[in-house]
Amino acid sequence: MPRFPALRTISLLSTSLLLTLGATACSPDKDDAGHTPSAPSAAVALPASLTSQKLNWQPCHAPSTAQGGGATPGKLPDGTAWECANLKAPLDYAKPAGDTIDLAMIRAEAKGGGKRIGSLVFNFGGPGASGVATLPGYAQAARSLHSQYDLVSFDPRGVGNSAGVTCLSDKELDEQRGETHDLAGTAEQNKQTAAACAKKSGKVLPHVGTESAARDMDLMRQVLGDAKLHYFGISYGTKLGGVYAHLFPKHVGRTVLDAVVDPTQDAVQESLGQAKGFQLALDNYLAHCVKTPGTCPYRSPEDGRRRIAQFLAKTGKQPLPTKSGRKLTKEQTVLGIAETLYSKEAWPALSVSLSDAEQGSGDNLLKLADSYLSRDEKGHYSNTESASTAINCADTKRRTTPKEVQARLPEFRKASPVFGELTAAGLLGCTGWPVTGKADTPEVSAPGAAPIVVIGNAGDPATPVAGARKMAEKLGKGVGKLLTVKGEGHGTYGVNQCATEAVNRHLLDGKVPADGTVCS
Repeated sequence: MPRFPALRTISLLSTSLLLTLGATACSPDKDDAGHTPSAPSAAVALPASLTSQKLNWQPCHAPSTAQGGGATPGKLPDGTAWECANLKAPLDYAKPAGDTIDLAMIRAEAKGGGKRIGSLVFNFGGPGASGVATLPGYAQAARSLHSQYDLVSFDPRGVGNSAGVTCLSDKELDEQRGETHDLAGTAEQNKQTAAACAKKSGKVLPHVGTESAARDMDLMRQVLGDAKLHYFGISYGTKLGGVYAHLFPKHVGRTVLDAVVDPTQDAVQESLGQAKGFQLALDNYLAHCVKTPGTCPYRSPEDGRRRIAQFLAKTGKQPLPTKSGRKLTKEQTVLGIAETLYSKEAWPALSVSLSDAEQGSGDNLLKLADSYLSRDEKGHYSNTESASTAINCADTKRRTTPKEVQARLPEFRKASPVFGELTAAGLLGCTGWPVTGKADTPEVSAPGAAPIVVIGNAGDPATPVAGARKMAEKLGKGVGKLLTVKGEGHGTYGVNQCATEAVNRHLLDGKVPADGTVCS
C-alpha cells in the first residue's frame, strides 16, 4: 500500500527508493517471550557507560544491502569527508543497564566559516529509511545548513545496520510480489511473513517502536555534546520528532517537521487519507498531462482515468510480461504509479511508463514498483519494508481482520478508484505480528518546548496537508508554527524557495516564521 516515504529520487533508468509499508494497527509491547515490559518514564536514568561514550568516527564504507546499497559517499563540494560511527543504546529502555544494540550514524562536520550551532540530526522517513545511506544525497539541498551545523543522521533501531530487522529472502519477496491474493490470502501471507520475522529478529521486535527511537535521539544528543536537539524530520520523521518533543520538551532545539504525519489519525483514517491523497495527486498529474500535448498519452483527465482503470482491470486478470521474465501485476502497477506521485519532476516518467504499458511493455512500471519496494537491479531488497512493518506494528495498537477490511472496501474505492483497494489491503499489515503495539495514535503534546516549524504541502499524496495543521495544534499553543505550501509532491525543503528560505532562517538565525504563513 502507499506509505510514508523518505527522500526519493526517481528516473526511468535509475530509481532510488527509501520508503516503507504503512502497516496497520497493532497494542502494549511484549518481549520475544510474550511478556509485556514495564514502560519507562519520560526521564530514563542511563548508565554513564552510554551517556559518556566516545564515538569512533571513521571513513564511511559503501552502504550495505540492508541500507539499500550504493557507492561509498564522496566528499561534499567543500571537501568535507563523511564519517561513520556506531552509538551504543539500550535494547530495552525499561532495562537501561541491560543488553545494548549498535546504532549506525553518519556525519559531515560543519564547514563554511559560520559560527557552529551544533549538530543537526535528520530522519528521512519511512519508517525504515536508512539515514546513513540517505544523508549524503541530501547534502546538496542542505548545503546552506552545513555552514553552521554538523550534518548528522542515523539508521533508526531495526533499520539498515542498526540491529536491522530481517524476515524473508530476496527470492521469497519476489515470489510474494509476483502473486495476487484476495484479502484472506493477503492476511495468511502476512502471518507467514510475521513468523519469519519472529524467527530471525524476535529479540529486537518488541523494542523498535518510535518511542524507543526518540529516546535514542536524546542519547545521541548527549553523546554529541549538544544541550538541545536540533532536528529536521521528513514524513515519518515528523512523527518521530513530535514524540521526541513530547518526551523531552526542554531538550527541543531548532526543529523543522516537513511533510507531516497526522498524529490524530488511527491506522484506518491514515490509510483512507492516503488513498484520497494519492488520488488527488494522480488527478493533478492528469490535469497537467493533458496540457502538454505530444508527451501525454491521454486526450483528457477523464480519458486518463478511464484508460488507467481499464489497464488495472487487465493486469488484474493477466499480468503483463517484461524483458526480465518477471510479470507486472495489478498491485505492482499501482505501486509503480504511486512511485511517481511523490514529486512533480517524476510526472514525465509516469507518462512514458503508462504509454509503454498500454503498448504491451510493463518494464518501466515494474522498475518503478521495484523502486517503491526497495529492490535493486540485482534483485536484492533492503530491509526497508521489514523495518517499516516492525516499527509500525510496535507503534499501533489496532489489528484489522479481512472481514473488517471487506466492510470498508466501498469507502476506500470511493476515495480512490486506483489506490483504494491496495491501501485497504495494507490494513492487514500487522496480521499475525508477534508483538502487540503501543497505542492508536502517538502522543505529541509538548508544552514548554521551543517553537517547532511544521510544514504541509497542499498536493502531498502521502501525508495530506491537513496532517500538518493537526500536528501544529497537538504540539500545543506557542509550539507548533504552521507553514503551508501551495505545491505538489512530498516534502518542500529544497523544492519550494519560499519554504526553503523560511527553514534556513529558522535553523540558522533562530527566526521562527509566523504561524499560518503560506508559500506559493
